[in-house]
Amino acid sequence: MTMMKLTFLGTGTSTGVPQIGCNCATCRSADMRDKRLRASALLQVGNTASFLIDSGPDLREQLLRAGAPDITALLVTHSHYDHVGGIDDLRPYCAKHPLPVYCLADVERDLRARIPYCFAKHLYPGVPTFDVHSIRPDEPFIVQGVKVTPLPVMHYKLPIIGFKIGQLAYITDCKTMPDTTLALLRGVDTLVINALRHKEHISHMSLSQALEVIAAVKPRRAYLTHLSHDMGTHAATEAQLPDNVRIAYDTLQLTL
Repeated sequence: MTMMKLTFLGTGTSTGVPQIGCNCATCRSADMRDKRLRASALLQVGNTASFLIDSGPDLREQLLRAGAPDITALLVTHSHYDHVGGIDDLRPYCAKHPLPVYCLADVERDLRARIPYCFAKHLYPGVPTFDVHSIRPDEPFIVQGVKVTPLPVMHYKLPIIGFKIGQLAYITDCKTMPDTTLALLRGVDTLVINALRHKEHISHMSLSQALEVIAAVKPRRAYLTHLSHDMGTHAATEAQLPDNVRIAYDTLQLTL
């Protein structure tokens, strides 16, 4: 099996951590694991492909911090600003040809409306350009010979997707998921899943809800992402978790 490397570029919720104007213990923490940019990740599949998952407003800083890695394609979970707000920063990756983007049809419509200058008939010199592939939530697709399986989940009332590639599943902004997605997750080696905070939230899983999914899926290991400052500090929260569950942090790299 081809070796894969997952880099967490950002592991925070839409406000990031620390949150502007907050003086809580998490926001005041000196632990670098408590400094969270908006959620995104980079998955490198051997020498075959390198997938960027989401392109939030911190993307420029994240890519520079990661050494400006190669990107084969952008995979988009949904079109909320904290997941696509930095897409213009991908323009260096569009210098030779449009960067492939894989997303649901509603996401494509939102992107065309938000950055119309990237899709204009007469392009302004230097603007980023994208080759958008509209995907379906129930149909796997192939990129550079790599199979990518969309994982339909619900972000409150909004249908969005996670992705399964090899023995990795990456899910963010999920509140609930259908049994069909749960079945696709069973048996994965590594599960990345969102857990916003301890208290119930209308559109994101709480810590206890994420742990319930992990217990049902039974991955060898699981990592929590898309955390808010209300989760508490990394050190204090991780000490309460099962042995196979860890909290992801910015710049963490996993080998699969």
